[in-house]
Amino acid sequence: MSEAPSGSPWGPEYDDRKVHTQRRVTEPEPPFEGPLHALSKAAWQVVLITGIASLILGVLVLIWPGSTLLATGILFGVYLVVSGVFQLVSAFGTHKTTGLRVLAFISGALSILLGLFCFRGPMQSILLLALWIGIGWLIRGITQTLAAASDPSMPARGWQVFLGIITFVAGIVLIDSPFESVAVLTVVGGIWLVVVGVVEIVTAVRMRGRAAQVPREV
Repeated sequence: MSEAPSGSPWGPEYDDRKVHTQRRVTEPEPPFEGPLHALSKAAWQVVLITGIASLILGVLVLIWPGSTLLATGILFGVYLVVSGVFQLVSAFGTHKTTGLRVLAFISGALSILLGLFCFRGPMQSILLLALWIGIGWLIRGITQTLAAASDPSMPARGWQVFLGIITFVAGIVLIDSPFESVAVLTVVGGIWLVVVGVVEIVTAVRMRGRAAQVPREV
């Protein structure tokens, strides 16, 4: 009985087994991307997207401050209604005591009423937003000043007292003149968004250069 031919039936010139074997040897598979390399690559992309979004939003605020203020007031009303609904739902949780349930229910109902008040007109929403921010700054200024004054070991105690007083005064001004203060605050917020966006874009570019130095296998 004759042996089976070991070569190609069409002759040695058509035998491409050596070619495939050589290709598998000379073309190694790309290395697996490690978690640190993937994380470093995603980090600068996220910072870049955030910076571009902040820059665009800041430019829009500076171009249309009035429209931005009205939209902010409406969104603030939506936020109050949604947060009030969640507080009402949490008021009936079994893990809360009776006192906490009552407080959560009152807070949720008040938040919904204030949110509905914002929808009565743009001026009402802007007024409520200004009062909300002003009262928050007022309370924060008092708390920060008292905390710094009563703790001699606090780092940068003088600056903490100064910042608390400035925050307290800003809260009073915002409550006393809500419409004018909110208009100025909108412009300041737009400038702040532009600055933050530029800084984050520059940071993302630098992070990209450092991420390229991370080995792919790491």
